[in-house]
Amino acid sequence: MRHLKLGNNSRTISAIGLGCMGMSEFYGPRNEEESIATIHLALDQGVNFLDTADVYGTGHNEELVGKAIKGRRDDIVLATKFGNVRGADGSFKGINGRPEYVRRACDASLRRLNVETIDIYYQHRVDATVPIEETVGAMARLIEEGKVRHLGLSEAAPATIRRAHRTHPITALQTEYSLWSRDPEDEILPTCRELGITFVAYSPLGRGFLTGRFRSVEDLAPEDWRRNHPRFQGENFKRNLDLVRRVEQIASEKGCKASQLALAWVLAQGEDVVPIPGTTRRAHLEENVAALELTLSPGDLARLNEVAPKGASAGERYAEPGMKVVNL
Repeated sequence: MRHLKLGNNSRTISAIGLGCMGMSEFYGPRNEEESIATIHLALDQGVNFLDTADVYGTGHNEELVGKAIKGRRDDIVLATKFGNVRGADGSFKGINGRPEYVRRACDASLRRLNVETIDIYYQHRVDATVPIEETVGAMARLIEEGKVRHLGLSEAAPATIRRAHRTHPITALQTEYSLWSRDPEDEILPTCRELGITFVAYSPLGRGFLTGRFRSVEDLAPEDWRRNHPRFQGENFKRNLDLVRRVEQIASEKGCKASQLALAWVLAQGEDVVPIPGTTRRAHLEENVAALELTLSPGDLARLNEVAPKGASAGERYAEPGMKVVNL
């Protein structure tokens, strides 16, 4: 496993991580036994960067990850997030970045994960009603207390990143990034590079679309959240499927899967870019890790940039309510 520097710290993380969200919610039914086996296989293969959040499964995902890492804590860079608030019934209640909430959320995550310290603690979404300096200040106090090692932000705008970084060094910034979501290249990636912040690319496979497994929305489970995703709807689906077919053609020529080619493209964007593809199955995990062995030539990258240029995907990254709380 190749390892990369984590922010401006001496610590390193695996060049590819594991997103655990789908093991609890959003992408179909749960299979806890297979999910834990997938996490164990990831660790066995050298993937030491695990990503979860308190909102995933309304706490279930942190509990699942906690079970999976029991006895192996020292091998892991463990990341979780706070800020998206849900009711007991799973309904979304908004975003909370108030200092008193930061502490409560962290303590609750520590209990569910059954650990003493969180390696990277992200603000999942920026709370527009609370100055970022107040939220990050509260997060920094968690470091002083030994509950957190490093701070992160998710879906924050460049100006917010700078203000947060002045309050306390930000180690990681997490934002959606893939062949069909290239907006971070404009300002967010350059800002992270200027400040020495590791860029963590979530949904590097386009929420699974770039794997080529979906030819129709009917290929998704009835309860799958993606059925209502703008990029999985009607004409958007058809246009995005055309993009996938172009990627598949190049993958066929390279002798690999479309998913591996898409991941290799993200991995090729810099030593400070770490994709965290999510999966719930060991077979898919092995395919993802194998993408590290795929070398893309300048010609390969040029072809991918041609078939999947910035703005090539059809539809927004989220439905309207979700788009209102990104890049703040």
